Amino acid sequence: MEFSIVTILLFISMLIYFKIADKYNIIDKPNHRSAHTQITLRGGGIIFPIAFIIFCVFNFNEAIQNYWSFGLGLLAICTISFIDDVKTLSNKIRLSIHLISVILLLYFTGAFELMPFWTWPILFVIIIGTLNAYNFMDGINGMTGTYSLVTLGSLAYINKDVVLFTDQNFIYYPILATIVFLFFNFRKKAKCFAGDVGSMGIGFWIIGLITLLIMRTGEYKYILLLSVYGMEVVLTIMERLLLKENIFEAHRRHLYQLFANEKKVSHLIISSVYAILQLIVNIFLIHAELSIWAVILIIFAPLGILYLGLKLSLKKQYGL
Repeated sequence: MEFSIVTILLFISMLIYFKIADKYNIIDKPNHRSAHTQITLRGGGIIFPIAFIIFCVFNFNEAIQNYWSFGLGLLAICTISFIDDVKTLSNKIRLSIHLISVILLLYFTGAFELMPFWTWPILFVIIIGTLNAYNFMDGINGMTGTYSLVTLGSLAYINKDVVLFTDQNFIYYPILATIVFLFFNFRKKAKCFAGDVGSMGIGFWIIGLITLLIMRTGEYKYILLLSVYGMEVVLTIMERLLLKENIFEAHRRHLYQLFANEKKVSHLIISSVYAILQLIVNIFLIHAELSIWAVILIIFAPLGILYLGLKLSLKKQYGL
């Protein structure tokens, strides 16, 4: 009953937001980096901080006691990201809020107590880098939603059947929010895009869950629950560095962008393939009783070969 009510509330929230976005012209206009050609409402990812607020309402005492630091970090990064969706902010302002949010996230997960002092800067770099990777990969219909749904579903399974590391509802609420978001986004002509508020919001939630899982188990292999995104972003950055391009400028060199823009493959097919690849990785990852280095080798060797092969083929075909 609770989840039915939550789903209805999330649907209503989205419909209200659409009215607000339409009135105040919060839209995404296609540019040279875009894989879409039509003006579309932006900021639909506001559903993720709304989902956390609803979670707090239904789980008030537990939220106040255990999730306050996570909530402050999530709301801070979502607020600054939403403002950036509407009006471009300076990198210094955004980075400052990101740092504060990551501090709150690490406090929530217990990393400051469990990890040595010298590892803290490394954690900051990894988490902020992963957040930005999530944002980089949010470029076509369905990508953020389907990929997040697979990762959250995997985390829910781990929490229920492998090792309990958090309240199951803390995973179910973003799953419900993702399903509602996909209802409006997983379409040939999307009703809305996630915007920075969406990619940063759900990215922050998922990274928080994965960090919490790692801190509870000491198993660093779980960072590979985001391995498909990670491999794509790292290899693309390496390619751009070799080409002496500014890695901070917008581009269209991601493999999914080449398929969408040059090959004209359906956004929904591309998004589904990325999600399915990550699901296959997750199934192996969860059940493999191997060292983390063996798991990394088994996962990244075929994925890397597949990625590079497809990338070279497309670049040769279209003279890129």
